[in-house]
Amino acid sequence: MAVNDFLPYGVRLGVSPLSWTNDVLHDLGGDTPLSTCLSEAASAGYDGIELGRLFPRNATLLQPMLSSRWLQLASGWYSGELATRDLQAECAATRDHAALLSAMGCSVMVYGEVAMMAGEAPLDAPMSARLTMTEDEARDYADRLSEYGAWLAGEFGLKLAYHHHLMMVCETFDEVSRLIDRAGRRLGLLLDTGHAAAGGFDYARLIDRFGDRINHVHLKDMRADVMADVRQRDASFNEGVRAGMFTVPGDGCVDFKPIRDFVQSGSYQGWLIVEAEQDPQIAPPLPAVTRAHQTLRTLFQG
Repeated sequence: MAVNDFLPYGVRLGVSPLSWTNDVLHDLGGDTPLSTCLSEAASAGYDGIELGRLFPRNATLLQPMLSSRWLQLASGWYSGELATRDLQAECAATRDHAALLSAMGCSVMVYGEVAMMAGEAPLDAPMSARLTMTEDEARDYADRLSEYGAWLAGEFGLKLAYHHHLMMVCETFDEVSRLIDRAGRRLGLLLDTGHAAAGGFDYARLIDRFGDRINHVHLKDMRADVMADVRQRDASFNEGVRAGMFTVPGDGCVDFKPIRDFVQSGSYQGWLIVEAEQDPQIAPPLPAVTRAHQTLRTLFQG
């Protein structure tokens, strides 16, 4: 069993399965057995893992796969469409996913907005073509998210963790701030260090302004030169992933000291999730996540 005693009580360290198998680009690690992912995550020292596309969607099947390796399910991404559809439809679409997370003992559900743009999936569109909102649209969207968060908590006991994300309707600091301010306490914030850097702002600004709303953390690093090239070419998010714009903590330009200070201050209780969307043929998963674990141990013990 992993014992990450360098972290404060109530803070746990997990890893995303994206280092092994990409959820969107199925050729990246698509032939990696789930058993390999789970066993390597445990051997690298992690306490938990997020849900991935190869995981069974049945708690009776999934629980023994994790518990036999002393892993817990930290959370799971949900692809939401509240930017373009009504609350009732979203709740109906969410129900099975939320029920699984609840049955597995999760406390938060990760929400990522994947509204379609002119029939094209957001992650395949050029960076300049992402969906944005007017003030009125953003206000209505925040209100729906607030109601959705209340429903999720009431029905399943889960907190909503909104994921600011490249190519989605909340990419910049101003967009995230507008949403969180309007939605109120029912909407929690997932802080993603890599997406903040790629979105052009210092993630520490989110800690300073919304520290009490942060209920889940993704620790992702960014290769600044690759990201600059993606922007200059107006490439898509998925092209950027293939090019290696994101990596594990310690391999890029992101400073993780503000996260360390935030966690050590006692202001955060929950999961820290190492996440890196990379080609596993180029960045073998086990060495990468092991290196990330050591980077974080050194950071928190420094």
